[in-house]
Amino acid sequence: MLHDNRILVLGAGELGMAMLRNLVRRTAPAALSVAVLLRPSTINSTDPAKQNDVAELRSQGVELVQGDLANQSGAALAAIFRRFDTVISCTGFVGGPGVQLKIARAALNAGVKRYFPWQFGVDYEVIGRGSAQDLFDEQLDVRDLLRSQERTEWVIVSTGMFTSFLFEPSFGVVDLARNTVNALGSWDNAVTVTTAEDIGALTTEIVFSTPRIANQVVHVAGDTLTYQQLADTVDRLMGTHVLRTVWSVDELKRELAQEPHDALRKYRVVFAEGRGVAWDQQSTFNAQKGIAVCGLEEWMRNNSVTSRAAQTA
Repeated sequence: MLHDNRILVLGAGELGMAMLRNLVRRTAPAALSVAVLLRPSTINSTDPAKQNDVAELRSQGVELVQGDLANQSGAALAAIFRRFDTVISCTGFVGGPGVQLKIARAALNAGVKRYFPWQFGVDYEVIGRGSAQDLFDEQLDVRDLLRSQERTEWVIVSTGMFTSFLFEPSFGVVDLARNTVNALGSWDNAVTVTTAEDIGALTTEIVFSTPRIANQVVHVAGDTLTYQQLADTVDRLMGTHVLRTVWSVDELKRELAQEPHDALRKYRVVFAEGRGVAWDQQSTFNAQKGIAVCGLEEWMRNNSVTSRAAQTA
């Protein structure tokens, strides 16, 4: 019997909106309800983009639940979570250290049937404790907490990097303005990437999968490629020859030492070290289920990366 008929999504950013759209498509017109937890300032925002998202959610019948993950107590969050069967956290590293553990404890204390923590990223266990990105240790603490109990089922969805992040100017891997691709660690290092839309769609499939998926880590992937393959793809689609440089682990660690609180420099070191940031596409949930996903080349075409590159030249 289906007992996940009350679903709460935490956050409505890039991933949260993708998750909510897919859940609504999957649940309608069944006797299921989808809600989203938003800060009051987001619900009442005058920002046009946020207003559009809120209006879309209301039009789709998504319940808007007021809450503040960073500032409310664990007990207050548990009181909010208690009336839901499944909680899916799409918050990112909101609020800094301690918040992911607080949310997980609140889900357990609320007695929700199933919890999907914010782990939509790399494989933290392969990376291990003590990495350059100190927030990753808390992700392992969350896993230990979930495994230490049996009342609430949990599912962790490992997705790799968001595909769009490869092209984030501040991250610096694909630097279209300078016609450059910078490899993290080496050209042979690989990275797994998945679009936010695919993460939302695949997580929705996992939620409703038969047989039921519980108490396990599930890997998905839109694409797994080396930085060499990334540069070759950019060259082919743009009809150009990008400049190619390698940012070594030692170099990136020196840069991090100069700015030890810089989150992007922390991420660069982790990806340059190359552990737990890529996995074989054939072993993923989407490959095993035959679910089509968006690879790098398709994402570049869909997001007009080549035309934007021409504008920066």
